Amino acid sequence: MSEQRWGYLYGIGAYAIWGVFPIYFKLLQPAGPMEILAHRVVWSVLFVALVLAVLRNWRFLRRLFRQPRTLLGMICAAALIAINWGVYIYGVNSDRVVETALGYFINPLVVILLGVTVLHERLRVVQWAALGLGAAAVVVIAIDYGRLPYLALTLAVTFGGYGLIKKRLALPAAEGLFVESAVLALPAAGYLGWLLWHGQAAFGHVSPGHTALLVLAGAATAIPLMLFAGAANRIPLTGLGILQYIAPILQFGTGVLIFHEPMPPARLAGFALVWLALIVFTVDAVRHTRRQSRAALLAATPEPAAATSAR
Repeated sequence: MSEQRWGYLYGIGAYAIWGVFPIYFKLLQPAGPMEILAHRVVWSVLFVALVLAVLRNWRFLRRLFRQPRTLLGMICAAALIAINWGVYIYGVNSDRVVETALGYFINPLVVILLGVTVLHERLRVVQWAALGLGAAAVVVIAIDYGRLPYLALTLAVTFGGYGLIKKRLALPAAEGLFVESAVLALPAAGYLGWLLWHGQAAFGHVSPGHTALLVLAGAATAIPLMLFAGAANRIPLTGLGILQYIAPILQFGTGVLIFHEPMPPARLAGFALVWLALIVFTVDAVRHTRRQSRAALLAATPEPAAATSAR
């Protein structure tokens, strides 16, 4: 099997796991969102440490402590992903799976906006149109909810900011996740200790299966990130961009079909505007990439000998 095909399989696996996270986090109740988040952080550190020990890849820590700017970037990334994870768990366990799915549908548009505001990138007309459709969708959904869809917007902004920092730091998935989780591990472990001391922890008090699921939160966090890293190293960015819609589609379907969350016509119209914006954005990205590939191929193709000699 070719490397590219493996890359697509890794990408599908990563986004499919992320897509069924609502079902997984529902199974972790009656643990509260903060307890679930703390377990996710602590067990992630232990799981990734085990992976790094098997791979014997600890030298990156020495390099990292010699680069204070990189370390500061990792701390910022850790703060953003902690907010993202916490808000997502809260959204799922407060029966707002559809709104969390909206956040990840909006995320590509937030990434475009960050490109303009932070990286000073220039947008094509079609990209501006996609942003306009996305903004209109948020307005329609806000009118339907009677408030801003703040869970969705928080998820989109925090994950977009996290991706921006990770892109600039360019750290491998396992090493990056270890540092991020390690930054959060001490307060997470302290919070779990406080819950145990006050007899408020669900861990170990519900069932053996529930306890095992909380422990497995570390692996459930790390494995899709490693699959994602494997995909990113093997397939084009446009291919990865199209695959990213698998997760929110599965989350949306889970919220509507399995958890039976309401989907009134106005809210559906807002989602339809988001989907239209994503179609416009994706088609434009694919066309732009193809044009660039053709231009690069033409530039790299040597001129025919006959034409050269005629000159």
